[in-house]
Amino acid sequence: MSKRRILLALLAAAALFGAPVAWVLTTPRPFFEKDDPRLPQGDAERGRLVFNIGGCASCHALPGQKDRLRLGGGMALSSPFGVFRPPNISPDPDDGIGLWTVSDLGNALVSGVSPEGSHYYPAFPYTTYTSIKFGDISDLHAYLMTLPKVKGRTPAHDLSPVFRIRRLIGGWKLLFFRQRKSEAVANGDPVHDRGGYLAESLGHCAQCHSTRNFLGAIKPETRFAGGPDAGNVGYVPNITPERIGHWTEAEIATMLETGETPDHGRVGSSMADVVVNTSQLPEGDRIALARYIKGLPARPTPHP
Repeated sequence: MSKRRILLALLAAAALFGAPVAWVLTTPRPFFEKDDPRLPQGDAERGRLVFNIGGCASCHALPGQKDRLRLGGGMALSSPFGVFRPPNISPDPDDGIGLWTVSDLGNALVSGVSPEGSHYYPAFPYTTYTSIKFGDISDLHAYLMTLPKVKGRTPAHDLSPVFRIRRLIGGWKLLFFRQRKSEAVANGDPVHDRGGYLAESLGHCAQCHSTRNFLGAIKPETRFAGGPDAGNVGYVPNITPERIGHWTEAEIATMLETGETPDHGRVGSSMADVVVNTSQLPEGDRIALARYIKGLPARPTPHP
């Protein structure tokens, strides 16, 4: 047998026996069981805070209207892989998540797995939400169920053909997703450590303020150092001390409340929408965020 035929035979064997292994490895794995006892009774008022710091309305509010609590989805999010459209997460039982249990919401946030058992695309930042506290999941679910029901399902994602195969996300998760892992660095100061939870989990700040590799995963060495935005049409600023080290803790907290920067400017673009959310947080949480950001390691801004 020629070397060429031997090589082809080996490749065919690898495909034949490797496919079942790949299928098993990329299986969606929800973290919570149905009616999971680890998820306590939720409180809607506490869930409102989780909703705001999580920025749920920023992506899921129905476009073209002013009510940020009408979560009909449909905003177009451009990316190198195509256009993603966040779904309807209003409590409508037909078009939204009105029939979701707390465990369903928990598996979406912690595992990136839908109630139907398929992978969510990481345009939904479950890679950060994964470290959410169990009580916050229950509280968020309780709050979402109090919001207006919105009819209508969003259009499908408009992606390149290969990226429409959701099973491939299982391979992406093997490379870049660590369930229940948090990037927060604690130092024992309760205010700082609260800020770490808000910034690194619920607030998912690094999801915007970092540079990504060709597969869409954050490059660790660029966390919080800014870079091109997801649509490659702008630049997200560096928020490490390398760039804003001269900002005081109080000035960062003020920016999160009013949008005003220390140099008498105002934040713009998507950050203005973030401020709509953070302005509704308790002052202590804005200070906690500011303290954590002040304590980030200084990193140079990546070049395009």
